Amino acid sequence: MAELPPRKRIEDVELLRALAHPLRSALLNHLTAVGPRTASECAEAVGSTASNCSWHLRQLAQYGLVERADAEDGRERPWRARQVGLEVGELADDPAHRAAQLGVVGATLSHEQELTQRYLDSLDDLDPAWRAAAGMSTYALRVTPAELTRLTEAIDALVRPYVGAIRAHAPADAASVHVGLRAFPRIEHSGKAEA
Repeated sequence: MAELPPRKRIEDVELLRALAHPLRSALLNHLTAVGPRTASECAEAVGSTASNCSWHLRQLAQYGLVERADAEDGRERPWRARQVGLEVGELADDPAHRAAQLGVVGATLSHEQELTQRYLDSLDDLDPAWRAAAGMSTYALRVTPAELTRLTEAIDALVRPYVGAIRAHAPADAASVHVGLRAFPRIEHSGKAEA
């Protein structure tokens, strides 16, 4: 199996702030999930206007996160994501940097919640095979930090070959699917981690 491209680690505070914008986050997520799309197609998918999406896509392009793709029909040129994943790294000590990182995390969580709700709202319209294949699971693990690191790395290694933007030769009946993973110490109402 070919080595998968690495995620882009974002440490620039201005770029983090740009990604914390909900529409930019949604646009980048959409392009990563489904591949090249025009601003009009993006607008329909993210619930905005083509002109607004076009402006925000140009902003993302200035940061090197999206680029123009070749047009198949010679008319409007689509945009495509340049990255197959982003990471904000460990939370910074600097308050401004940390706030920007948390802004990106907040936009990501909000988008995941929206995708989950859309899925739940569409259950009756889904093909039964997709309803049966979908799943939502939660687990209460008891692990060390090193074990949690190994576990999330193993899950990543299992999932990454299926990332839409880099999967070659996907079957004809393959569709865009959202998979999210959160792994963190459980903090109870007392504000302390459960030991």
